[in-house]
Formats: sequence, structure tokens, C-alpha cells
Amino acid sequence: MFARVVFFNPWAGAPEEAAAYLARLSGEDLTAWLPAGADARLRAMARLDRDWYGECARCFSALSHPDLTFRPARVVGPTGLARLAADAMVRPADEVWWLVFMAHHPQKVGPALPALCTHLRRHGTRVAYYAYDEASREMPCFADLAPHLDVLIHDELPLGPAAAGLRPDCVTLHRSWVANLVPFAAPFVVEPEPRIVFLGSELGLTPHRRRQIDRLREVFGERFLAWHDHSISVAARDELGRYAVGFCPEGRKFGTPAMARTHTDRPFWCGCLGMVPVSENSRSGGRLDELAEAGLIERYAHGDLAGLVVACERALAAPLERRRRIYDHFNTHETVGPVLAGQLAIAATRT
Repeated sequence: MFARVVFFNPWAGAPEEAAAYLARLSGEDLTAWLPAGADARLRAMARLDRDWYGECARCFSALSHPDLTFRPARVVGPTGLARLAADAMVRPADEVWWLVFMAHHPQKVGPALPALCTHLRRHGTRVAYYAYDEASREMPCFADLAPHLDVLIHDELPLGPAAAGLRPDCVTLHRSWVANLVPFAAPFVVEPEPRIVFLGSELGLTPHRRRQIDRLREVFGERFLAWHDHSISVAARDELGRYAVGFCPEGRKFGTPAMARTHTDRPFWCGCLGMVPVSENSRSGGRLDELAEAGLIERYAHGDLAGLVVACERALAAPLERRRRIYDHFNTHETVGPVLAGQLAIAATRT
């Protein structure tokens, strides 16, 4: 039996091979996707979002697992779901299809979500959801989706009341939203520039984070680089591996008790690029404990400016062997493809 992922991507349309979708991403005109009169800033943000989920499609096109054989991944958008429902009825008998949702995207299906999932599962398509940003609490349709899920990867613990409808055989995993990078796609840089990098967004430039940025600028001067204006493309993210350290403050949606043990994806793609991630602890005193205990990240207490400086100095001084171990670990274990494939393989044993 073969497995085929169908990735629900709001920037896609009719069902198509992910490879064909990816081939036209770089030159696609987004005008039809944007409101009339969209300014340059909105266009830049839209392209980043479109490219971001395009990279997720790229990850799903490269899935592998020793217990599963994957056929080429597909993508589908909201306007293509009726076609997907029809296609599922004539699905090849030797394939199990997986409709994969991410983020809060299930709500883009609208009121038809429960009926769609019921139909797909009746015709041999299973449903997986790689959720983040407290989806069981913040996404209104979570309760409608829960009974149909075969796999749920979630960043909140415990799950909210809406998760009560999950079936007992649903495979669940508490996990951060890791790096949407194809493993080892970015080369390891043996001699990086001894600089600290922060890549964020305007929305994330909170007073809490700004204090930390100001402190790093004060102490490290030109050795600290920060972008939060959407000027770094998703494709250019790989080039950041030329720098030694990645600064990873707490995400703006990660201050709640349920999110205290997970993090944004920033430490994960930093590690995949060969940088030493410097991660901010939660208010309760932890976060990414296993990675810290293994020496795969540096940590500092929540809002501790002196501790931040010390952690960055340790990261800058990390020897080649440690940086290589970080790079190998994150590329092997901390990207969305292997994390998802592992859960699909477990679910396959529960049929």
C-alpha cells in the first residue's frame, strides 16, 4: 500500500501535483489573490505567506519513512475541494490518501468541513492536522474537525475542551511547529561570520522583544543583525546559515501556560542552517527542555537581558564539532516532513 499526501494550501486551487505547483511559485502574479488597491507592503507580506506554505509543500514532496512508500504529493486549495471529493471516490485501490491541514487553515473550508471530512474518510482518505498557535482554543472549528482526525500534532499542552471529540485511535503528538525545510537542503557553513541574527516580523516586534533587540545592539553592535520588515524572502532564509548564532525570543502567541514548553519555528530552522539557537525560556522556567539538556540550544531566562548576553556569547564561542552536531540533529529530527511522516506511519498501524 502506498501513501499520498494532499496538502491543503490556501494559496492553491484545483488539486494538482505539488511539483507542478512549486514550479510556478517564483514568477506567479498574486494580483488575483489580493484586494483591489493592495499596496507594496501587503503584496510583500502576501508573497512571504504564499512562499512559506509553498515550502511546506516542498517538504511534503520529499517525505520518506522506512515503513511507508510515498507517491508524489499533491496540493489543493479551498476552490478545489469539490474536485478532491470527486477524485477520492476513484482513488487508486493501492493508495491511502492523507489530507493534511496546517496552522488554522481548516477554518478556510467553512461550514462544509465536517461533511467534507466524513466523505473523504468514507472513501479512504485520512485526515491529519499539524496545528499550531493554540488551535484547540483559538480556532472555532476545531470541535467540528476533531472527530475526523487520524493524526493531530499540536503545540499546546494540555489541549483545550474542543479536543474532547478526538477519537481514541487518533495519533496525537505534542510538538513545536518545527522547520519547514527539506532536511539537509541548506549546506553546512564551516566558518560562519561571528554574528547574531534575528529574523522576525512587524507584528512580533513587541516591547518585550524590542528590549532584547536593543540590548543586543548595545552589547554586540554590528555583530547583531535584525530584520523585521519582511524584506528577507523565504528562499533567502537558507543564506542566513552564513552567520553563527540565531536569536530566538519567545513568540508573541507563546506566553500562555499551554504554550510554555514549545516554541516558534525559529530555533528549529536556525539549527537546520547550522546556527546555534539562543532560545528564551517561558515565564514558568522552561522550554524545549530536551534540546537544552542535549546541548543543542542555548537558553536564557524569560526577559533576562544579562542572561541573554551570556547565552549569545556562549553560542558565538561554540566549536565546530558542536555546531555540526546541532546541524545534523535538527536536519534529521526537527523538520515538518520527518515529524509528519513518523505520525502517519504510526497511524498506518491502527487501520
